[in-house]
Amino acid sequence: MKRIAVLTSGGDAPGMNAAVRAVVRIGIHSGLEVFGVRHGYAGLIADEIEPLTARSVGGIMQLGGTFLGSARSEEFKTAPGRSKAIANLASRGIEALVIIGGNGSQAGAYALHREGFPVVGIASTIDNDLPCTDVSIGVDTAVNVALEAIDRLRVTASSHQRAFLVEVMGRKQGYLALAAGLAGGAELIIIPEVPMEPEEIARGLREAYDRGKEHAIAVVAEGAQYNAEAIAQYFREHGERLGFELRVTTLGHVQRGGAPGAFDRLLATRFGAAAVEALIRGETGVVVVIQEGNVRTVPLEEVVHGTKPLDLRLYELAQVLAK
Repeated sequence: MKRIAVLTSGGDAPGMNAAVRAVVRIGIHSGLEVFGVRHGYAGLIADEIEPLTARSVGGIMQLGGTFLGSARSEEFKTAPGRSKAIANLASRGIEALVIIGGNGSQAGAYALHREGFPVVGIASTIDNDLPCTDVSIGVDTAVNVALEAIDRLRVTASSHQRAFLVEVMGRKQGYLALAAGLAGGAELIIIPEVPMEPEEIARGLREAYDRGKEHAIAVVAEGAQYNAEAIAQYFREHGERLGFELRVTTLGHVQRGGAPGAFDRLLATRFGAAAVEALIRGETGVVVVIQEGNVRTVPLEEVVHGTKPLDLRLYELAQVLAK
């Protein structure tokens, strides 16, 4: 193997740049030529492929997002689109591809693998919903961004004796809300895995006041049965009966944009190095993950077709500690 390429796909995650940097520099150190694909699978089809040097990836490790860019591509989901992508790689003599991203990105990697093109995926998504890995690139930073917001809002909530509702990202997974809520001492955590009616939320906040608390913080996952706006609307409609206001803060994409913390930089660097090492060994059709502290590879098929349940013991712990 002489030439490989790397791309970032799907939602950006803090630490993606550190992973690209590791792929490029470990690849060059191993005697490979490394190419970068701009704008994910869309760029692969549009032939936005360029050679990268060690200097090309200098000064990017501490930056959030991805300097290669990312984009969705409906065309790549079609057989002609994938054929065009493979042809563009072949025209440059590129023999394998490293794909950094989450569920959709790894589904794309699996599609290429099934068509016979060598690929290695790298687990990267702030939602922490990718199966077979304890954690993905970007999760730690996203949790800390949410935690900082919760800490700041608690100061205001305490000053004005108010209840605040903080919505965090996470797609259909409640991990970010649970982790940030537990670390931030939230009085309530509302996640998709544990359905909660607005009246139950109101009762939980009222009980916090009854226990002597002068303020309350509720953290809700965007994929919960009732998101922040739906809950806020319920409180507006029943405010007189409920007896208190609920202020809403939606963090949204703020969580994606933070500079990666030390954990994500280290994790991404280890993942990037492991991806290149796997290709050199002739191992393809796999995703680089971390399990019990060990970086390893698992088959793409297990990641694409698997599910990642939330550890509800953390939710039970949060309920006890919020008393």
